[in-house]
Amino acid sequence: MRILFIGDIVGSPGRQIVHDRLADVVEQRQIDLVIANGENSASGFGITPRLAEGLLQNGIEVLTGGNHSWDRKEILEYMPHQPRLLRPANFPEGNPGTGLYVGTAKNGVKFAVLNLQGRIFLPAIDDPFRKADSELGKLPAEVAFVLVDMHAETTSEKVAMGWYLDGRVTAVIGTHTHVATADERVLPNGTAYITDVGMTGPHDGVIGMDRGGILKKFLDAMPARFEVAAGDIQLNAVLIETDEAGPRNEAGCLRAKSIERLRLRIA
Repeated sequence: MRILFIGDIVGSPGRQIVHDRLADVVEQRQIDLVIANGENSASGFGITPRLAEGLLQNGIEVLTGGNHSWDRKEILEYMPHQPRLLRPANFPEGNPGTGLYVGTAKNGVKFAVLNLQGRIFLPAIDDPFRKADSELGKLPAEVAFVLVDMHAETTSEKVAMGWYLDGRVTAVIGTHTHVATADERVLPNGTAYITDVGMTGPHDGVIGMDRGGILKKFLDAMPARFEVAAGDIQLNAVLIETDEAGPRNEAGCLRAKSIERLRLRIA
């Protein structure tokens, strides 16, 4: 089984490269399932119902979120009616939507996606480690592939989650910081891991935003309006391949055989 996870989609440039390149990647690399983080799709901050539907229609099966999930007020009513748009599961009970989705990939494999958010330098929400335990405990026995999007600020918190879930899920993928890390690997008990998959969108600014406004903010510390940058548009993703012929991990999930970083550009 081959799973593609696309890093944080930023603004219209990020959406455009997904529209232009995803279908070819799916065909060429024989992808069975596509998952993406979409919390920055709307001009870099949040996601709207229209944009969510567009990304799902472009071949993405599940969209994950993070600390910007609530930036667009119109998403509050939409999210409970679209189970394929997730927000971090460890937000307080009663918030709209859910952080866990169970579905069937096009190759017939039952899968689950769990969205979590870290707490270091981010809002003080529920413990993502204990929330992972409780959410994984809800999964039907027939789920064969579990991917966790760990949306967090610090490397240490993401690495800790990777080790915590090694052998219990197929992949722990870090998002949020928008800069791809070079530490992709399969942990000893079969869980694919990377600290940050990187950003899908313009890379000629500062983590997706136009560098002029960002530099001004650093220089004068005054309020500034940030706009999405425009150039060096990249799609950053990871491709995870599972070992379907080998033994399952301790939770009964497919073990990861490999994890590969992908970077595509719009010329």
